[in-house]
Amino acid sequence: MVSTRELGELAEGMAQQYLSKLGYEIKETNWYYGHLELDIVAMDGDELVIVEVKARTGLRYEHPSEAVTNAKIKRIVEAADAYIIERDLDVETRFDVITVVFFKQGHELEHFKDAFYPTM
Repeated sequence: MVSTRELGELAEGMAQQYLSKLGYEIKETNWYYGHLELDIVAMDGDELVIVEVKARTGLRYEHPSEAVTNAKIKRIVEAADAYIIERDLDVETRFDVITVVFFKQGHELEHFKDAFYPTM
Protein backbone atom coordinates (compact mmCIF):
# COMPACT_ATOMS: atom_id res chain seq x y z
CA MET A 1 0.00 0.00 0.00
CA VAL A 2 1.26 3.47 -0.91
CA SER A 3 1.72 5.95 1.93
CA THR A 4 0.09 9.39 1.90
CA ARG A 5 3.53 10.96 1.47
CA GLU A 6 4.36 8.73 -1.51
CA LEU A 7 0.99 9.49 -3.06
CA GLY A 8 1.64 13.22 -2.68
CA GLU A 9 5.12 12.93 -4.20
CA LEU A 10 3.73 10.99 -7.15
CA ALA A 11 0.99 13.59 -7.71
CA GLU A 12 3.51 16.46 -7.49
CA GLY A 13 5.71 14.77 -10.09
CA MET A 14 2.73 14.33 -12.40
CA ALA A 15 1.76 17.98 -11.89
CA GLN A 16 5.30 19.13 -12.74
CA GLN A 17 5.30 17.09 -15.94
CA TYR A 18 1.86 18.42 -16.87
CA LEU A 19 2.91 22.05 -16.32
CA SER A 20 6.19 21.57 -18.21
CA LYS A 21 4.27 20.19 -21.21
CA LEU A 22 2.15 23.36 -21.14
CA GLY A 23 5.32 25.45 -21.32
CA TYR A 24 5.56 26.53 -17.69
CA GLU A 25 9.07 27.00 -16.33
CA ILE A 26 9.37 25.18 -13.00
CA LYS A 27 11.42 27.38 -10.65
CA GLU A 28 11.06 25.51 -7.35
CA THR A 29 9.48 22.40 -5.93
CA ASN A 30 8.77 21.83 -2.25
CA TRP A 31 10.06 25.28 -1.29
CA TYR A 32 10.00 25.89 2.46
CA TYR A 33 9.64 29.03 4.52
CA GLY A 34 9.92 27.84 8.10
CA HIS A 35 7.22 25.19 8.41
CA LEU A 36 5.27 26.53 5.40
CA GLU A 37 5.66 24.89 2.00
CA LEU A 38 4.97 25.78 -1.62
CA ASP A 39 4.50 22.62 -3.70
CA ILE A 40 5.41 24.13 -7.07
CA VAL A 41 6.60 27.61 -8.03
CA ALA A 42 6.57 28.20 -11.77
CA MET A 43 6.54 30.91 -14.40
CA ASP A 44 3.78 31.00 -17.01
CA GLY A 45 5.16 33.60 -19.37
CA ASP A 46 5.83 36.62 -17.17
CA GLU A 47 3.39 35.52 -14.45
CA LEU A 48 4.50 33.78 -11.26
CA VAL A 49 2.32 30.77 -10.54
CA ILE A 50 2.10 29.19 -7.10
CA VAL A 51 0.65 25.70 -7.42
CA GLU A 52 -0.85 23.66 -4.60
CA VAL A 53 -1.08 19.95 -5.42
CA LYS A 54 -3.65 17.71 -3.74
CA ALA A 55 -4.12 13.98 -4.26
CA ARG A 56 -6.57 11.31 -3.16
CA THR A 57 -7.27 7.69 -3.91
CA GLY A 58 -10.83 7.48 -5.16
CA LEU A 59 -13.57 9.91 -4.19
CA ARG A 60 -14.98 8.20 -1.12
CA TYR A 61 -14.68 11.19 1.20
CA GLU A 62 -14.10 14.44 -0.63
CA HIS A 63 -12.63 15.84 -3.81
CA PRO A 64 -8.97 16.80 -3.20
CA SER A 65 -9.74 20.46 -3.94
CA GLU A 66 -11.92 20.56 -0.81
CA ALA A 67 -8.74 20.13 1.25
CA VAL A 68 -7.67 23.64 0.22
CA THR A 69 -9.32 25.37 3.16
CA ASN A 70 -9.18 29.04 4.11
CA ALA A 71 -6.49 28.22 6.68
CA LYS A 72 -4.44 26.40 4.01
CA ILE A 73 -4.87 29.34 1.62
CA LYS A 74 -3.59 31.72 4.30
CA ARG A 75 -0.45 29.57 4.76
CA ILE A 76 0.16 29.35 1.00
CA VAL A 77 -0.19 33.12 0.59
CA GLU A 78 2.16 33.74 3.53
CA ALA A 79 4.80 31.43 2.03
CA ALA A 80 4.33 32.97 -1.44
CA ASP A 81 4.81 36.45 0.03
CA ALA A 82 8.06 35.29 1.65
CA TYR A 83 9.22 33.77 -1.65
CA ILE A 84 8.50 36.99 -3.55
CA ILE A 85 10.25 39.16 -0.95
CA GLU A 86 13.27 36.83 -0.69
CA ARG A 87 13.78 36.94 -4.47
CA ASP A 88 12.85 40.63 -4.80
CA LEU A 89 10.29 39.85 -7.50
CA ASP A 90 7.90 42.34 -9.04
CA VAL A 91 5.57 40.16 -11.10
CA GLU A 92 1.90 39.31 -11.34
CA THR A 93 1.16 36.26 -9.21
CA ARG A 94 -1.50 33.60 -9.68
CA PHE A 95 -2.55 30.79 -7.35
CA ASP A 96 -3.50 27.49 -8.98
CA VAL A 97 -4.54 24.12 -7.60
CA ILE A 98 -3.85 20.82 -9.33
CA THR A 99 -5.71 17.77 -8.09
CA VAL A 100 -4.91 14.16 -8.88
CA VAL A 101 -7.38 11.40 -8.07
CA PHE A 102 -5.96 7.90 -8.36
CA PHE A 103 -8.28 5.04 -9.29
CA LYS A 104 -7.57 1.34 -9.71
CA GLN A 105 -7.47 1.88 -13.46
CA GLY A 106 -5.48 5.11 -13.79
CA HIS A 107 -5.88 8.67 -12.57
CA GLU A 108 -7.60 11.99 -13.22
CA LEU A 109 -5.63 15.26 -13.12
CA GLU A 110 -7.46 18.60 -12.96
CA HIS A 111 -5.91 22.07 -13.14
CA PHE A 112 -7.76 24.96 -11.52
CA LYS A 113 -6.23 28.26 -12.66
CA ASP A 114 -6.81 31.25 -10.37
CA ALA A 115 -8.17 28.79 -7.80
CA PHE A 116 -8.12 31.49 -5.13
CA TYR A 117 -7.06 35.07 -4.55
CA PRO A 118 -4.93 36.27 -1.63
CA THR A 119 -6.88 38.07 1.06
CA MET A 120 -4.10 38.95 3.50
